[in-house]
Amino acid sequence: MLEPADQPLPPLREDLRLSEAANGSSGEPAWVIQDTVLNRFYRIGWLEFECLLRWGGTPRQISQKIADDTALKPDVEQVLDFRQFLDQHQLLRPGPAQLARLQAKSQERIWSSWRWWLHHYLFFRIPLLRPQAGLQRLADALSWVFHPLTGLLVIVLSVIGIILVMQQWDSFTHAVVESFSTEGLFSFALALIVAKTLHELGHALVATRLGLRVGHMGIAFVVLWPMLYTDTGESWKLQRSRQRLAIASAGIITELSLAGLATLGWALCDPGALRNALLYLATTSWLLSLALNASPFMRFDGYFILSDLLDFPNLHERASALARVALRRNLLGLDEPWPEPFPTGQRRALVAFAIVTWLYRLVLFLGIAVAVYLFFFKLLGIILFMVELSWFIALPVMRELGHWWRERARIPRLRKVLFNGLLLLGLAGLAIPWHSQIDAVGVARAEHQWRVYAPYPARLQSVHGSATVEAGQVLATLDEPDLTSRLSSSEANARSYEARLSGLLADPSGLAEDAATRQRLNVQIEETRATRTEIARLNLQAPFAGTWLDLNPDWKPGQWVNRQEPLGILIDPRHWQIDAYVAQDQVHRIAVGDPVRFYPEGHTAPVSGRVLAIGSTRAGQLAHRMLSAHFGGPVQVTAQEQMVPSSALFQVLVALDAPLEQVRETRGRLKIEGERRSLLGDFGRWVAGVGLREGGF
Repeated sequence: MLEPADQPLPPLREDLRLSEAANGSSGEPAWVIQDTVLNRFYRIGWLEFECLLRWGGTPRQISQKIADDTALKPDVEQVLDFRQFLDQHQLLRPGPAQLARLQAKSQERIWSSWRWWLHHYLFFRIPLLRPQAGLQRLADALSWVFHPLTGLLVIVLSVIGIILVMQQWDSFTHAVVESFSTEGLFSFALALIVAKTLHELGHALVATRLGLRVGHMGIAFVVLWPMLYTDTGESWKLQRSRQRLAIASAGIITELSLAGLATLGWALCDPGALRNALLYLATTSWLLSLALNASPFMRFDGYFILSDLLDFPNLHERASALARVALRRNLLGLDEPWPEPFPTGQRRALVAFAIVTWLYRLVLFLGIAVAVYLFFFKLLGIILFMVELSWFIALPVMRELGHWWRERARIPRLRKVLFNGLLLLGLAGLAIPWHSQIDAVGVARAEHQWRVYAPYPARLQSVHGSATVEAGQVLATLDEPDLTSRLSSSEANARSYEARLSGLLADPSGLAEDAATRQRLNVQIEETRATRTEIARLNLQAPFAGTWLDLNPDWKPGQWVNRQEPLGILIDPRHWQIDAYVAQDQVHRIAVGDPVRFYPEGHTAPVSGRVLAIGSTRAGQLAHRMLSAHFGGPVQVTAQEQMVPSSALFQVLVALDAPLEQVRETRGRLKIEGERRSLLGDFGRWVAGVGLREGGF
């Protein structure tokens, strides 16, 4: 039996097209193979082109002829690798055996395979239009749009619109916040459809003007999320990378132009339906163009723009291959060859780009997995969540770890010891119960404080200025005219009854009225005493020594104050406590007496303390407004007026060992030394908790 190098190569498909492409970044020639059935394009180099010119012989004959006729010196293995590439992408004419396999495969119920469902769940496309004829007419009618003056005019108008919006920024942000309603979300969806339709139309029109055929336009579903798409695969026919760059950037340019003009329209329009529509167009276009489409870390427009700018096809795949080899060489010490020869600086840049892309995709795929879990009903959501984690995260990691395991014999002994040691240290760091810090937020306040209010509506006579005061010192003096009048009346009545009693004692006939008059006198005396007590309450004195502060500078003598308005606050600055709040899943790790470090806002040096008390039930309301997110604090609340925390928090009382430098209430963060736990144990308990919580269907 002949060896593969001496067997004739199968013929190529007759419907393939070969066209010349632009030279590579280093000047090497390139060509493109077009699969006219699938409308796919494959870029090949000089060696592959020479192989195609001599296709039909054996791999050994082809390699020998190329070596005789050109400066290339290929190996037989290179020709066999190219043959495998053509066969893998079904570019060879199928023989009888392959036809039988294809026929048997087509007769199978592919849709019953889990792989078919998995692939079509992750990504599938639905073509809707074959717009080539209409695109040509539209491109001719809109030729003025592509004039340089039109682009300059759009830029100027967009800049003017941004300037005008910045001048009324408060109104713009207020309108955006108010738009988050059921009706507003529906309007955002409509604006998104309009913006993305124009986005894809921009790609299609530029491709049409460059003489390419747009095969179809439709909807692509990425993890069941609909996205419009345009088939511009023929852009690989273009020999100039600047032309491909124009097609790739046309969508973002169209969307940014729409955003700029909509911004200007919003700034010039009067309030109404039109202004709201322009707001939706502006916000969706700016956000999606800059935050999503411009990202080069996914295969969106930003990726193709960067690839064309660098003239670097398959940027993700080639950079990832370099990064994998870099990890193997640096971590394991494997002397693997680089997939492609690059200068050191360019190779390092590509490796860094690949690592950033991995991290970006990790965060994105985790977010998609959580969204899928929340979007579907529980059982299906859990299944799809596991599919997301397995397919996009676990599978690539396991594939790379499998390669490490297969190559373990080639790893240098010293590198094995070092790698295993670091791995054991990492596992020990995860397993050893050293993690004890519990994060909390709180407000430090004086342990003894007295907020002074008027006992009832009264007129202000005087207020002591902000200063240190002693116990019993007058802080504020109030006056209530009705009480003064009542006191005068009671005293006058008492004197009248006393005089009358003196007269009755001298008159023998007045003895009968003596008891009644004496009773009335006692009533007036009690009223006088009660009135004096009420008046004494208006003389507000310090119950303890401390600092008197938080006075209203607008207080004036003779001004009336009510019971709800504080006159000031008296604090004892020698002893401080903290009203802290701890998450529900962490409070069980805290015990009375645990040490605490408090970091006031704006200070790096902590103040030590200890836990005094722990709330037994969930906090129903925040004790301090400054902790609420509505007032710049770290705690999200359900309603601004009620101050009810959105998540379950428990209140913890902390005593500080030393007073703070400032005398006012201070917001800050706490580190509580609670029960020691390992990170691995915490993760296991979290997984078990999620399983128990989600186990009921």
